[in-house]
Amino acid sequence: MLKQIAGAVGVVVLAWASWWGWMGWDTEYQLDPVTGNESGPYETWQVLGSGACVVLLVVVATLVWGRRTAVVATTLGYTLGWCVTSLPEDESGLALVGAVMVLVGVGAASAVVAWLTDRLARRRRSAPA
Repeated sequence: MLKQIAGAVGVVVLAWASWWGWMGWDTEYQLDPVTGNESGPYETWQVLGSGACVVLLVVVATLVWGRRTAVVATTLGYTLGWCVTSLPEDESGLALVGAVMVLVGVGAASAVVAWLTDRLARRRRSAPA
């Protein structure tokens, strides 16, 4: 039981680090000189890097600690990371809506990745040698 809790805490920390390391530090918006459109603060490479880290984290956590721990801990850590950087600066009240969207999105994506990982691992274990 202690190993499961320690594993879950580790996954929470790594999910938070995935948010912070790729996107949490970036608050600068980009201005397109041609169109004058403002975008950001995140760029495509940041989103892809963060997503790849989260997928890898869910796969490893599922194989080591199981689907439930992988999904709940990853979702909690990533959402907490987002909230810590976004909620304090919010003046509109919309950051709470964003937090719910992050929670649901990361939770759903993590659940799909964990389910696929578990299914592939079971198929591999049950395959004749």
